[in-house]
Amino acid sequence: MRLSESPRRSWARRTTFAVVPIALVLALAPTSSVGVAPAPTTTSYATDQSARPQIRNSGQAYLDAKLPVGKRVEDLLGRMTLEEKVGQMTQAERGAAANDPLLVTTWRLGSVLSGGGSVPTPNTPQAWADMVDGFQAQALQTRLQIPIVYGVDSVHGHGNLLGATVFPHNIGLGSTGDPKLVERIEHVVAEETRATGPQWAFAPCICVARDTRWGRTYESFSESPELVTRFASAIEGFQGKHTKDLKAADRVLASAKHYAGDGDTEFGSAAGDYTIDQGVTVTNRRDFARFDLAPYVDAVQRYDTGTVMPSFSSIDWTEDGIGNPIKMHANRELITDVLKGKLGFDGFVISDWEGIHQLPGDYANQVRTGVNAGTDMFMEPFSYQAFETTLLAEVRAGRVSQARIDDAVRRILTKKFELGLFEKPYTDRTHLAQVGSPQHRALAREAVAKSQVLLKNAGGLLPLKKNAKVYVAGRNADDIGNQAGGWTLSWQGASGQHRIPGNTILDGIRQVAPGAQVTYSKDGSAPTTGSDVAVVVVGETPYSEGFGDVGGPSWGFDPEDGGVLREPKSLDLQPGDKAVVDKVCGAIAKCAVLVVSGRPQVIPAEQLGKIDALVASWLPGSQGEGVADVLFGKRPFTGKLSHSWPRSADQEPINIGDRNYDPLYPFGWGLRTHGH
Repeated sequence: MRLSESPRRSWARRTTFAVVPIALVLALAPTSSVGVAPAPTTTSYATDQSARPQIRNSGQAYLDAKLPVGKRVEDLLGRMTLEEKVGQMTQAERGAAANDPLLVTTWRLGSVLSGGGSVPTPNTPQAWADMVDGFQAQALQTRLQIPIVYGVDSVHGHGNLLGATVFPHNIGLGSTGDPKLVERIEHVVAEETRATGPQWAFAPCICVARDTRWGRTYESFSESPELVTRFASAIEGFQGKHTKDLKAADRVLASAKHYAGDGDTEFGSAAGDYTIDQGVTVTNRRDFARFDLAPYVDAVQRYDTGTVMPSFSSIDWTEDGIGNPIKMHANRELITDVLKGKLGFDGFVISDWEGIHQLPGDYANQVRTGVNAGTDMFMEPFSYQAFETTLLAEVRAGRVSQARIDDAVRRILTKKFELGLFEKPYTDRTHLAQVGSPQHRALAREAVAKSQVLLKNAGGLLPLKKNAKVYVAGRNADDIGNQAGGWTLSWQGASGQHRIPGNTILDGIRQVAPGAQVTYSKDGSAPTTGSDVAVVVVGETPYSEGFGDVGGPSWGFDPEDGGVLREPKSLDLQPGDKAVVDKVCGAIAKCAVLVVSGRPQVIPAEQLGKIDALVASWLPGSQGEGVADVLFGKRPFTGKLSHSWPRSADQEPINIGDRNYDPLYPFGWGLRTHGH
């Protein structure tokens, strides 16, 4: 989003997928008058049985799979025109190119992506694979037949796809304390993603969230840089252990994000309506290296992440005085000197969504600054034509060097060769039937159970007896949309009982304890007489990014919202949640409260006294039965807090190691039970 725009006004940039008007295409189409080669005509190539063009290998070295990747890259680079190179640096949104079969070919695009909610019709695994292959067929009609790489936000599963396995968000995975489990999870995510076409996941997020008022806190494994660094193993889950693994049908290119410091921004420093997201990290270089940069060292040097995505946030170094922040997308020191130089990153840097649009100056200055800072590919979803035209002009004017262009394209081509796209450009559908399979959902269920953190358990209330008379209440007990959170079917996610396939927590209770007598009342209005124990499930409703900032703007633009703005974001429980806890826990002698949320929620002392058992359930995703597993002792509670749980919102930011550290429940807290 542009700095001059309120996030409220520019939300459509991330979620609207209207086709670019023909007039705009014609206005920006390559012509020699602006120094761009005329649009290429479609070249005729041999086709397969599906009438898709095949790569014609007539002896070109870059198509010789027996040669080292480096030699193939240099051969191809030497054959490319400047226009073809700039095309490789450009990524467009599928909605801007879906209705015109010539756009990918004409603009020689290097990549296409699906933003949140940008999906084919119908939204099925087969349709996804067909869609991606359709774009690939367009790419293979270009002169050099360079395949595209397709990217998608598989941040807790292939969340855009209806029917994919939806895992807990990172805040819950961090509470498992089990990097090997997360590696297994991301392998499944990679399998479901690549089987449906995309070869690239914009994940994992290895940010260190230092203030839970941030709307992206749930994307962070932990407030502890040491713990986040351990979970950089997620990259290995996506990509495999060795470079050769990238060619496999169950692996994708990873993207470590958001480089760097996005979880450490100061409250009140953000632009527009946001309060903390995309704000300013005020720090010195020593602390930055210790807190914000640390996970990227392992991401690059140990796990060899294929791509890195810069943050929307800014850095303001205290060494030279406060007040002159630098946007990360403009930060040559951190992108080129530190990431590519000191850390030795040899993949490519992909901008965030219109990331350069937030830089100072006109569009030409934004493009020039972004490229010269070291970004290699640019996520320009609906302005990709203008980007190409502008960058070509900047190179020809000498303001961007040919060497910088060659470096960017060399990095991009290297990953395309390593992915095996020149040998197998179309989707390998071997694992298509595994999308949302029972085996994958069983892994998600295991992750859910291990992510649950038992904060309080007075009198050993949990685990419950499987024949108990259980009164279930609260708006998050039977709402799979709420328990999945943001980045699920759409950018912001949405509430809904059966929004995606899977089980709500209530479903899970009924499955795990079929002998229990279950009464369900969302608002606690049903009679409580005769109940042994209450399970009240409260917490947050879905949000993403700055729309989740405490004190930030409200969202209400999904069709499912009906134009109604969503509730204000707060660290305190919403009034309705407080009321149902008071009502039910006041009426039933034994009461367990489950908090389904993307961050800790403040429980006042007077209310905590009425609660016998308190559980941080985080955002468990599609398999609510994993929550029931620990409630009824099928599995033990083993989770530990990955983020400190504050006594009050006024304590934020609060993190382990702070002076006068006094949370309600400290980092690493978690009571244990014994499973059956």
